[in-house]
Amino acid sequence: MLLSLQKSEILNRQSSITITGSKSESNRLLLLQALFPEIEIENLSNSDDSKVMQLALKSKESHIDIHHAGTAMRFLTAYFAIQEGRDVILTGSSRMKERPIEVLVESLQALGANISYLERQGCPPLKILGTDLKKDKVTLKANVSSQYISALLLIAPKLKNGLELKLEGEITSTPYINMTLSLLNTFGIKTYFNDNIIKVNHKSSIPNQKVIVESDWSSASYFYSIVALSEIGTSIALSSYKKNSLQGDSVLSEIYTHFGVKTNFENNTMIISKEKIENLKSLNLNLQSSPDIAQTIAVTCLGLGIGCHLTGLHTLKIKETDRLFALKTELEKLGALVEITKDSLTLKPTTVINSNVSISTYNDHRMAMSFAPMALKTSLKIEDSMVVTKSYPTFWEDLKSIGFKITQ
Repeated sequence: MLLSLQKSEILNRQSSITITGSKSESNRLLLLQALFPEIEIENLSNSDDSKVMQLALKSKESHIDIHHAGTAMRFLTAYFAIQEGRDVILTGSSRMKERPIEVLVESLQALGANISYLERQGCPPLKILGTDLKKDKVTLKANVSSQYISALLLIAPKLKNGLELKLEGEITSTPYINMTLSLLNTFGIKTYFNDNIIKVNHKSSIPNQKVIVESDWSSASYFYSIVALSEIGTSIALSSYKKNSLQGDSVLSEIYTHFGVKTNFENNTMIISKEKIENLKSLNLNLQSSPDIAQTIAVTCLGLGIGCHLTGLHTLKIKETDRLFALKTELEKLGALVEITKDSLTLKPTTVINSNVSISTYNDHRMAMSFAPMALKTSLKIEDSMVVTKSYPTFWEDLKSIGFKITQ
């Protein structure tokens, strides 16, 4: 569906939005719940990815299709690898069949897993015969997607001797690893993380326990961008958030101070408000620990006439699309001057923003949502707009509620 966004403004200077649970936390907890039925979860993400994860974990079928859900592919590969006697083919969309998973598969095979490729070497679909993994030590490169590491850590409590993971090199996306370990600790599972060694102890069962998922910080990023591009005095209240969040993208509250956005917490509500922006010509950020917010930050910079140099982005090339290439292409449609390398993006400051541009989304939810705030500066169109359901199904309705002019 093609949506037209007319140049808009925030109608209510004190708006309020409710965002459902973090997709990252939800998918980790869903896998842990499948391993430990004693867990009860509240405020689950309503994203397509989490729905796919739920369905796959409950399915008794031998052929499971997770479509575009990359997190589900990684986590379910590990989960089905330890389901003794279960024979499963795990597949996905055409893009998913291009996304590498060899690092995770080789790590699981080193532990004794029975996994083979059905089409392209190193990519889904996978044929998995669940088995009892008897080995308890594995080594892999530290600069891979943290989802590979988390997938191994999540199944570790069910391995008879737990798991010791050795990471070689500089670790990528440490906050997401810490999120996984913190969730394990919540259920009394002992973990150890020092230097490049991670250990998770075996745990056969846990007491009955209810856990409430914090709302999604990645989804909050688009409202940070909206407030940054709005007039001084604009504020949006978002619920439910924690000041001391497990989510890596919570670094938004610090980063967006550069754009004049202040963050306050009142109980479980986070209030973001626009204050006077500092005299900023360019911004240098290393987003190695939170690469998913790179698109939002780049668009914010363009809207404010600020340059940026964003590094630590090597994992963006293997997401739903090659996000670096896609971001460069769509920013240039709006009049930006952009340079990319394999792990960085440089945007030169400009005051010229083209209007009525049609933004391609590349089957990537974050492309659609990160560009939407530009409607505060110019009219534009968003192609394949419902791709947002992957992580934030009510996104367009929420934008309309605060004043965005959106038509089909």
